[in-house]
Amino acid sequence: MKFVDRETELRSLQQRWTASGSQLVMVYGKRRVGKTELLKQFMRDKPAVYVLADRRPEREQLKEVASRLGAHFGDDFIGRKGFKDWLEAFEYLEAKLPGNKTEGSQSLLLAIDEYPYLVENNRATSSLFQKGWDETLGRLPLCLILCGSSMAMMESETLAQKAPLYGRRTGDLWVRPLDFSGVRQFLPKHWSFEKCVEAYAALGGMPGYLRQFSVDADLEENLREQILKPGAFLFREVDFLLKEELREPRNYLAILRAVAQGKRKFGEIINDTGLAKNVLHKYLHVLENLQLTEREVPVTEKAPQRSKRSLYGIQDPFVAFWFECVYPYVSDLELGETRPALQHCHQILPHFLGRAYERIAREVIRRSDALPFPLHRIGRWWDQQDEIDVVSINHQANAILFAEVKWSPKPIGTDILWRLKAKAARVQWGRKGRREAFGFFSRKGFTPEMRKIARQEGILLFERDQQVE
Repeated sequence: MKFVDRETELRSLQQRWTASGSQLVMVYGKRRVGKTELLKQFMRDKPAVYVLADRRPEREQLKEVASRLGAHFGDDFIGRKGFKDWLEAFEYLEAKLPGNKTEGSQSLLLAIDEYPYLVENNRATSSLFQKGWDETLGRLPLCLILCGSSMAMMESETLAQKAPLYGRRTGDLWVRPLDFSGVRQFLPKHWSFEKCVEAYAALGGMPGYLRQFSVDADLEENLREQILKPGAFLFREVDFLLKEELREPRNYLAILRAVAQGKRKFGEIINDTGLAKNVLHKYLHVLENLQLTEREVPVTEKAPQRSKRSLYGIQDPFVAFWFECVYPYVSDLELGETRPALQHCHQILPHFLGRAYERIAREVIRRSDALPFPLHRIGRWWDQQDEIDVVSINHQANAILFAEVKWSPKPIGTDILWRLKAKAARVQWGRKGRREAFGFFSRKGFTPEMRKIARQEGILLFERDQQVE
């Protein structure tokens, strides 16, 4: 897999590697986000042992651990003999790695990937690792990385306050999907901005998904062959994801389907799914923790957690796309009939491209050095009549930025500017003496008159994802 845009993550791991004292680091993130490739890049040129756990019996897993440690230390005997349990494996490490780690000294990097599979085989695994860390590993020149894709399992076993390993970890790293700049680095260099946005709209920033799209195919062919075709890698991906993470996927499927179909208010989701209010609260909380859904409130709300203006949405772009274009047509697709699904894809594609361009605009604004003031929060704003694509605020400076994002085949003209200013006048936040700024994102640029007014008024213009000078 191509490796791009993980400098921050590599720096974080390197800091743990060079820090004094034994290190226990948790690395977690969704399936297909690139955790394994990140570990492999980090392990290069280090004394390292990598173990990929799976669903084999614990005895077989321990035998592989012994084999890999034996190969690292040149010990054929232990590789053949294996370990009877994890505590014996920890004692072996104690014999091979005597002494304490001091800053800058060489140690062993031991990375256990898909750690939740070990817990699945033996629920006492994390307690054994806790005991091993307290009695043995915690005083060795060792950097132990436990990595996992099951977000729920990683939290319950390593990150939550009641987790057996809580308080032992010296660091944790959440590997997030690539943003659009990372996606563009990952995709072929000859792909146009529009083609990269199409891939980003359908697949989000997941490297494991992006690599499925054929370099030479157009969007329709990639959708047909890589998503809509039974047996394709992405055809059942959401089913696999939910079954991996959740004990009751049926109810979660119902919630995700309702949200994907536009039931964005809490009451609307209740009416569509028939779930009780307290049950729905619990399920939505789980889905938010898994980064599958998100609760959105107008960015100007003073108390977001208590706001009654919240809307729920699908956070993962591919999950949203799957529920729109695959889930309703599974029966047809299983029979090889792709026309209804493809026709629907064409109908909803402008909506998905517009949503993707809004995400790109927020990413660009966060990184921009041309803003008239620092930003503290960024999001959307809406009321019963209007909405604004991007609103950013600075409480200390009482400053607010309004931006519109247009995935349109025509350049933006001054009519869009006057409309945005009218909507901005409806926003009550910071009314007294607030400082205002305006920005626009356009796929096809701007009219000469719009450019002239922008220069006069200091309005920020971005064509595609680049600022217009």
